[in-house]
Amino acid sequence: MADEQFKRNVAHKVRIGEIFLGKPLLESDRFIFLELGNRKIIRTNVIGNIVDKYESQGDRKYLFLTLDDGSGQIKLKIFGDDVSKFSDVQQGQTVVVIGNLRYFNNEIYIAPEIIKEHDPRYLLVRKLEIEKEKSKNPDVISTGKEQMMAVKDKILDFIKKAEQEGGMEVDRIILQLTDVSPEIINQEIQKFIEEGIVFEPRPGKVRYLG
Repeated sequence: MADEQFKRNVAHKVRIGEIFLGKPLLESDRFIFLELGNRKIIRTNVIGNIVDKYESQGDRKYLFLTLDDGSGQIKLKIFGDDVSKFSDVQQGQTVVVIGNLRYFNNEIYIAPEIIKEHDPRYLLVRKLEIEKEKSKNPDVISTGKEQMMAVKDKILDFIKKAEQEGGMEVDRIILQLTDVSPEIINQEIQKFIEEGIVFEPRPGKVRYLG
């Protein structure tokens, strides 16, 4: 039993973009684990750059950090007495984060146990390390790619169909795709804009260019 518990709570090395491809399993609104391919993930080991920091100034102590590893961004949320443990973390640092995944208000985030500064070059090392590990398990790669392609197709299909109405609000796409995180949807729409496939007639609304 102890060995099983240990295995369940291994800190999986993943990229942030992969986390948002996973499916959170909830039980009575309580997060149980993230289903990603054939893995059930509770704890993660990620490396990235701190791109934003917000620390409360009042009696209610909390610290929000935004971590970016090039594949996506995720929030690190710290509350109460734990804030003092991580208040020295600064924007611009490259850090390794080990912590538990949490899910609240349709957002997945990390509750960190450890945040340790690291050499920025380790970002590439970690990327290669994960790719090497995935090469030993082709099913994980295949599942991830298929999921991502399906998400892209769904987003683009919504935008195309809404063209006769003069475009579609991004918030409507998010409401329609309840099984996909808002972060992934926004990131994919931004890629479509950069590729010239869609455009924004105004902020928060997109139209199809083709």
